[in-house]
Amino acid sequence: MTTLVCADNFQVRFDDLFHAGRCLSFPCDAQGLVDIDALSERARENYLYARAMMGREYAAPVVHGLAFVA
Repeated sequence: MTTLVCADNFQVRFDDLFHAGRCLSFPCDAQGLVDIDALSERARENYLYARAMMGREYAAPVVHGLAFVA
C-alpha cells in the first residue's frame, strides 16, 4: 500500500475554538495559499470571516495534505 500526497491536494483548515470537531477548510497549495478567485462567493466570505476571527472564534490555520491510498 502506498500513500501519496499530490501537490494540488492540500487544504487550509481553521478549527472552531468553541465547538470541537467543527472547522472551515479551503483548498490551497502546499504553502497554505488559497486562490480566493477560484472560491465560490459563499466560500470566499467564509474564508475571509475565518481569517478575521482567528483567535476569537477560529484557531490559526493549519495546512493538511489530502492523502490518497493507491
